Amino acid sequence: MAGAGDAGRARAAVARLSDAVGERRRRLGTAMQDARRQRRLLLVIVCVALLLDNMLYMVIVPIIPEYLAAMRGGRGNESGGGNRSRLVARYPAAAGNEDVQIGVLFASKAILQLLVNPLSGTFIDRVGYDVPLLIGLAVMFVSTATFAFAENYATLFAARSLQGLGSAFADTAGIAMIADRYAEEPARSRALGTALAFISFGSLAAPPFSGFLYEFAGKQVPFLVLACVCLLDGLLLLALVPPCAGGARANMPVGTPIHRLMADPYIAVVAGALTTCNIPLAFLEPTIANWMKESMGASEWEMGLAWLPAFFPHVLGVYVTVRLAAKYPHLQWFYGALGMAIIGASSCVVPACRNFGQVTVPLCGICFGIALVDTALLPTLAFLVDVRHVSVYGSIYAIADISYSVAYALGPIVAGQIVHTMGFVQLNLGMGLANVLYAPVLLSLKNVCQMKPSHSERNILLEEAPKGLYDTIKMEERKGKGKSLRPAGETEENNMDFYHRDLTGASEEDCSDYEYS
Repeated sequence: MAGAGDAGRARAAVARLSDAVGERRRRLGTAMQDARRQRRLLLVIVCVALLLDNMLYMVIVPIIPEYLAAMRGGRGNESGGGNRSRLVARYPAAAGNEDVQIGVLFASKAILQLLVNPLSGTFIDRVGYDVPLLIGLAVMFVSTATFAFAENYATLFAARSLQGLGSAFADTAGIAMIADRYAEEPARSRALGTALAFISFGSLAAPPFSGFLYEFAGKQVPFLVLACVCLLDGLLLLALVPPCAGGARANMPVGTPIHRLMADPYIAVVAGALTTCNIPLAFLEPTIANWMKESMGASEWEMGLAWLPAFFPHVLGVYVTVRLAAKYPHLQWFYGALGMAIIGASSCVVPACRNFGQVTVPLCGICFGIALVDTALLPTLAFLVDVRHVSVYGSIYAIADISYSVAYALGPIVAGQIVHTMGFVQLNLGMGLANVLYAPVLLSLKNVCQMKPSHSERNILLEEAPKGLYDTIKMEERKGKGKSLRPAGETEENNMDFYHRDLTGASEEDCSDYEYS
């Protein structure tokens, strides 16, 4: 009888254990599904934030003539009439001191973004991605509302500068969050490519959007619409990732300081490529409309819509690069170099165009090339951090934002002066030559892009035990995958000998193991 009772108790214990394991698996499945759903929603939130930032960057273009008229002492056209259509995208023509004022106004956003990014990147590395993204959205909301009620140049300048402050947090934190949540390829390239498509769409859709609403509803309406969307985006982020939830931040390792990332030669090569490839776009935006009017007698709508066809090759470039990167991931450097060569050739062709149809072709080529470079090199920055530093992405994407800001801070101020002193042809030839000459520099990334990262400090909690069921099982899965991926007989010492870490001066404690294809 006693033996039968022991056997019954043993069966009951096994049954309870089986139920517990089944419940554990169900909870893990639910957690994994929730994690996938959450990262998709976060991608939507980030894409909307980037869309808003770039729409706000260009939305003031069609309405600047009203402020120019006010600064001249004239009266703006409040009823939507007049000869000049606001449905076109072009930088306003100005004279004398106004030319400088308008250039500074357009550059002020990028200038402040350039100054704040080193601080915002470090802040993001320390507190995580959600809080800085929320701060950036809040500042962008205030900036957009200020634009809506601005009545003079000083208020416009303050709103534009405030937008740069918000962008330094929102853009950097958003892109870093995508790189963090989509840690595996090709998912990371697809997610970053989606974000780039929203950036392009925001820049090209903003002038017709604001011009149409301003024409028929008034100056305040386009800004109020953007402010409402920004508010809703922030509320969705609050609902999805409450700032008080500090578990993810507690598990984050300390990121590599931004000055050490800047000293990394491979990161410096990528940052230089991002700046160089965006210079033609940043310098042509404020100068090409006047050149088209003077050289080919272009009409108002032709000057305004010159960039609109370029949206489609930009999206095509993103799609092509994502597909190629998924199939041939070791050729990311080549896609970037090819993009820079296309940009260089297209820039040199622009001055030879004699009508609207001709000029759209090299502009499409420039945007297609920029899509190749950005889509190939933005994931490469995250990859370099994964294999050479610590997998925390705030500072690395602050460096990327600095690279863009350099081009867009100089463009509105410097481009016009170069055209006046040297000529439009010389400007384009110089930009084209710079891109063509820089393309071979990306060959230095060839061996780096053939590396496969193993598991970084971000994935294994070194100092403290995992918190909760999901963290525990995810860590065990990652350890299991690491064992299955490592070839027999391969040691960490061999890996370290194969790749010379002394290029960056980083210590062994700051990086993960390496595996090579």
